[in-house]
Amino acid sequence: MLVVEDDRELAEAIATGLRRSSMAVDLAFDGLDGLDKAMVNDYDVVVLDRDLPGLHGDRVCRNLVEAGRRNGVLMLTASSTIDDRVDGLGIGADDYLVKPFAFAELVARIGALARRSQPAVPPVIAVDDLKIDTAHRRASRGGADLDLSPKEFGVLEVLASSRGRVVSAEELLERVWDEAADPFTSAVKVTVSRLREKLGAPPVIETVPRAGYRVA
Repeated sequence: MLVVEDDRELAEAIATGLRRSSMAVDLAFDGLDGLDKAMVNDYDVVVLDRDLPGLHGDRVCRNLVEAGRRNGVLMLTASSTIDDRVDGLGIGADDYLVKPFAFAELVARIGALARRSQPAVPPVIAVDDLKIDTAHRRASRGGADLDLSPKEFGVLEVLASSRGRVVSAEELLERVWDEAADPFTSAVKVTVSRLREKLGAPPVIETVPRAGYRVA
């Protein structure tokens, strides 16, 4: 997801908290940069401050709606008046949150918007004896719980929910990591290797040469 907030301390705090909740987060500190990133990348949710320098948050939201972007937009504002909330929803925002807010509420609202913006994923994905509980972020194989890191779980969830489709390393990097990740990093390869080791035999993840990975 993308957080567009000109208060850098708040933006970094939000990003840190969301990453601890296993979300991949990019940051922008003004409206123009936020709009550019939202037009280029397929974010599930854009958390958008309303009063932004460069380009007002209202204009950013309108441009995303007019461009047909599918991401959910959660508007942040310091104003709590009914009129401001109605205005924000009227220009295409999907939800509205007034500052200061409880972080748990922000996470819950982002999760709800993310589920709406993506094809429905079953609460539990089953592949033979492998079960992935997407709601509670747990996985097991043959009835034994798997001790997975957030990145390992994220990779497994993306591959399993892709229903046999080959997923490239670039797509995994984009969906499980964030813009801070080096595009030339071996993080995906290393994570898949560790995940295979934890999943055990017979192998679950197949490497498709020069294409990516899939859950067989």
